[in-house]
Amino acid sequence: MANVEMIEMAYTENTNERTNGASPLGFRHSFGIRHLSFVISSAARLMLVLLITLCVSCSSKRITKENVDQVTEGMSKKQVESILGPPTSLDNKDFVIMKKTTYIYRQGKDTITIVFKDDKVQSKDSTLSD
Repeated sequence: MANVEMIEMAYTENTNERTNGASPLGFRHSFGIRHLSFVISSAARLMLVLLITLCVSCSSKRITKENVDQVTEGMSKKQVESILGPPTSLDNKDFVIMKKTTYIYRQGKDTITIVFKDDKVQSKDSTLSD
């Protein structure tokens, strides 16, 4: 009987050590959670930096006097959009009868109006100052 009691005592001590202390499985599990948490927070930071970079690059003034001066009569809509980007608003009310489209660009107080007839620049007007 003494041998059985000693084995039971050794087993109990061994089991208590594993449950009270950090078991290898518990260590790996907590390491995995911490590692996953680090990866997720790093990815979130990276996405935030990319979003801020995108916002800053998009908010830069694309409509400048120099860019508007590049737009000349006879240019296509694609050529104008490659210089100034997509318009802030679009007016097609004269399209059916006169085949006119008006691109309106707004940036702060400034407004640029470009009129297309048959999809070519017919005229432009700008409130940009030098």
